[in-house]
Amino acid sequence: MTANWEASINAARQGADAGAVSEVAIDARRRLARAVDATGPELAGLLTDVCGYLKGLEIVESERGWPPRSAKVVLKIALDRLARHYGLAIEARGRDRAEALLHWGAEDYRPRV
Repeated sequence: MTANWEASINAARQGADAGAVSEVAIDARRRLARAVDATGPELAGLLTDVCGYLKGLEIVESERGWPPRSAKVVLKIALDRLARHYGLAIEARGRDRAEALLHWGAEDYRPRV
């Protein structure tokens, strides 16, 4: 899944309502804060490094002084908590159920083309 960030930047530059852009940013920060709270402070840093900064597991292990291949196990626990937070814990179990999951949006979500 990808996002088009150019549209919101161009709209802001063309005199669009700056308050609306600010509200979107504030809402995004609140959603992120709730997700971090749901995973817990001990796992939020790992999720930020891997999902936010796109660090490899080997780099995370060496930076934190963890044994080899331990970040994979901890990341699985962190992603499981995140899936539970978003209500996806049941769907995210096993290959058969994971294939039924098409997107992270709401039931009536339809992407704009």
